[in-house]
Amino acid sequence: MSVKLGEIVPNFSADSTEGPMEFHAWLGGSWGILFSHPADYTPVCTTELGRVQALSHEFRKRGVKLAALSCDSTESHRGWINDILAYNNLTEFSYPIIADPDRDIATLYGMLDPDEKDAAGIPLTARAVFIVGPDKRLKLSILYPATTGRNFDEIIRVIDSLQLTATKKVATPVDWKQGGSCMVVPSVKQEEVAGLFPKGVKVHQVPSGKVYLRTTPQPE
Repeated sequence: MSVKLGEIVPNFSADSTEGPMEFHAWLGGSWGILFSHPADYTPVCTTELGRVQALSHEFRKRGVKLAALSCDSTESHRGWINDILAYNNLTEFSYPIIADPDRDIATLYGMLDPDEKDAAGIPLTARAVFIVGPDKRLKLSILYPATTGRNFDEIIRVIDSLQLTATKKVATPVDWKQGGSCMVVPSVKQEEVAGLFPKGVKVHQVPSGKVYLRTTPQPE
């Protein structure tokens, strides 16, 4: 099974480094990121979870909860956290790592990587990212192979876009960053523009003559 964009993400109960977790209750009314890694005590994963911790204040500023997951046990996770802290020169680890030894959650969310297997030949979790909105619906998912570490600065950029476009009638263009110019969504009629975008809208002329490329400063 896998989760599709716009669907309510499956609920689950599991143990974690912060104790038992019931996922929907843990999310509450917050944004959340559930991200998996192939295995504890592996090099790329150690850099990734350390980077997420280093950026945790940025996620908190945006009201985003974080939870990691792999097929290892809670005991393994707790031991590995010491290596994450030491390698990344950190002093605290502030988000839970979920244990999924039976791969129930990984199967539910479609996280398993058929090319990465444990010693018993059973698939491990891929580097999956699931961004969940306050409505518990999936807003974005990304799957990376085990050999490619993720860029969590990009994940923050995506969060900024998702939170902005959830409440404003704009979309964010290629390489957009916080504070950058936005695109007015096609569903906004030209006669509605002035009332919705007090900072002004620029219509970009194109050979087709169609009025669809409209930019505006980022709405407040």
